[in-house]
Amino acid sequence: MTVDEVTAIASSALFLVIKVAAPVLLVSLIVGLIISIFQTVTSIQEQTLTFIPKILAVFLALIVIGNWMLTEMSGFMVSLWSDFSLYVR
Repeated sequence: MTVDEVTAIASSALFLVIKVAAPVLLVSLIVGLIISIFQTVTSIQEQTLTFIPKILAVFLALIVIGNWMLTEMSGFMVSLWSDFSLYVR
């Protein structure tokens, strides 16, 4: 296995991590921004106000797109294991 192959595998793995994590992180970012704007408008400066809505939004996002996330990750693992004989040489 050459350095180029290892780099290609690592690159595709990192891209997969970014692709799978981005929707959940964006949901958390958007909910945090909305709550921050709400806090600014109403002058409520409670630090714990953002915690529960973010957790609920991330949980809902995982329910909605969790199947896609697992499909992407398992597809990557299947492609890695199916080419395992090429990596051993």
